[in-house]
Amino acid sequence: QTPQSFHFQTILDAHRRAAAAGRDDFTDDAAIAEWAGIPVRLIEGTAGNVKLTLQKDIAMADARLSSPLPDVRTGNGYDVHQLVAGDGVTLCGVFIPHDQALLGHSDADVALHALTDALLATCGAGDIGDHFPPSDPRWKGAASRIFLEHAARIVRDNGGTIMNADVSLIAEAPKVGPHREAMRRNLSDFLGIALERCSVKATTNEKIGFVGRREGIAAIATATVVYRKDDS
Repeated sequence: QTPQSFHFQTILDAHRRAAAAGRDDFTDDAAIAEWAGIPVRLIEGTAGNVKLTLQKDIAMADARLSSPLPDVRTGNGYDVHQLVAGDGVTLCGVFIPHDQALLGHSDADVALHALTDALLATCGAGDIGDHFPPSDPRWKGAASRIFLEHAARIVRDNGGTIMNADVSLIAEAPKVGPHREAMRRNLSDFLGIALERCSVKATTNEKIGFVGRREGIAAIATATVVYRKDDS
């Protein structure tokens, strides 16, 4: 890190004066400038901007550039539950009054179920059914945040840091928009990550298929997790 910059004519005149004086003991332009009475100012450089002078410098630069990429993994999940007559649905942990309900062994929160699978996928930990089989009476009517928080613990126990959670809900009704921020806050709380890293979106199915006929609600989720390197 030894770049030097001078006004050309100024430093040229200094060199000529040094030559005329028979001085040939200067090590660089800055030394000549100081001898000639030209003010020299030092500016702090950037440590990452390594000067390549010796063979070992090039070897170090090659090693830095060829280091492994960060271990960033993306998982996705999908879930669907049937709609039946009822008084409301639970989505992302928010109960929304409605003339239908989602049918399921737990609270049938399709959003959290899809996101649970997305997180488990990032470390090859199976799916929600492996950890919470619907045949197990312990999970009858259970809040799905239990499943999501369990998946988040598995991710962290495997060295992962959850960077982003994104849920897309596919339903003709009820309206998700008025509840979106409450849903995002729930995801932030359940996963222990910043609100800005949580996204909830919704769309209809344009009255096509089982969603369009209001026979069910579907959810697609994506999770991004960074895993630390194993230094062993």
